[in-house]
Amino acid sequence: MTDHYDDRETQTADQREEALADALPRQIGHAKQYAPAYAALLADLEPRAVTDRAALATLPVTRKSDLITAQAETAPFGGFTALGLAQVPRVFASPGPIHEPQGVGTDPWRYARALYATGLRRGMLLHNCFAYHFTPAGMMLEEGARALECPVFPAGPGNTESQARAAAHFSAQCYSGTPDFLKSILEAGDALGLDLSALKLGHVTGGAYLPALRRFYADRGLVVRQSYGTADVGLIAYESEAGEGLICDEDVLVEIVRPGTGEPLPDGEVGEVLVTSFCATYPLVRFATGDLSAVLPGASPCGRTNMRIRGWMGRADQATKVRGMFVRPEQVAEVMRAHPGLGRARLVVGLDGTRDTMVLRVETPVRDAALAESLAASLNAVTRLRGVVELLEPGALPNDGKVIDDTRPA
Repeated sequence: MTDHYDDRETQTADQREEALADALPRQIGHAKQYAPAYAALLADLEPRAVTDRAALATLPVTRKSDLITAQAETAPFGGFTALGLAQVPRVFASPGPIHEPQGVGTDPWRYARALYATGLRRGMLLHNCFAYHFTPAGMMLEEGARALECPVFPAGPGNTESQARAAAHFSAQCYSGTPDFLKSILEAGDALGLDLSALKLGHVTGGAYLPALRRFYADRGLVVRQSYGTADVGLIAYESEAGEGLICDEDVLVEIVRPGTGEPLPDGEVGEVLVTSFCATYPLVRFATGDLSAVLPGASPCGRTNMRIRGWMGRADQATKVRGMFVRPEQVAEVMRAHPGLGRARLVVGLDGTRDTMVLRVETPVRDAALAESLAASLNAVTRLRGVVELLEPGALPNDGKVIDDTRPA
């Protein structure tokens, strides 16, 4: 039994840069050649020029809303896939609606890596409580387990007592599902007097893995680790025995950008997660997940050397309606681009009686009336709405990725 799934997890920084310089232009070229949507989006791009993160950051962002619109116009996948419907093994429909293909080959969502880091090994039974209908979550974990040559009980969600009885009967060794449902199964097993002592591992995603829940599992002697992924790109990052952030998967490139833009942020700054997938079937480029996270500095103590992120930290799609008009994070970013050299900005939407209010709070070492007036004029020009500006000391705003803070009562 080895500590790592493969040697790629422990590559040096130079090896990673060399591999990226080779893989990135090939994948961009593949997307441009075989996915009609990217042929149009990247029409003027020479893929061979995209060899690093800086070059990638100049490419357009693909958002979920782009997929929804394109799929409505050109069924089933809006031209973003490199294979046709007849060439893929399964298709799915997630809320939105957004329709996804299953990639061709073994472990197309790459969850074997995350399950291995949890402790799953050949021959162990995975009790899989993710849904198998409409959305791909159930198959994502099953395909990962099968790649590790593990049997799978396709439990799906719900039916807690039946879940506990099945887990006891088969002596399931590893659970996969949402963070809280395992607790329900264990408590049901306790109430029924079942022997669930074989269940020592858990892999959770799709919900908040709170500290109290971690303590509950640890107190019962379970190792329960989490991952972060989406139906569109599969595994993005996963937890290891170090328990210090989530390590990015080897077959995606993760960027953290200012919400509503494609502008990369420095390490440690909270922003939106963009993912470029190296999947041949569904080669999404700079796909905006709508989730917030931040890069953790350094490498994981477990020996894995890929970039780490802090995990899911909220939603980046913070658009809100003010006086009947939508205001979006990208509009705040546009205002700030007109005034370079400033720090973080946050648009606070409030209520004065029955009237919506907007206050743009901006970090700046220069605080004078002329700058405030200029920012207010830019805010009005971009949003077509009037607001006031507050100039703050650098570092005054929290580092939480929030660009629009709607404080009005729900």
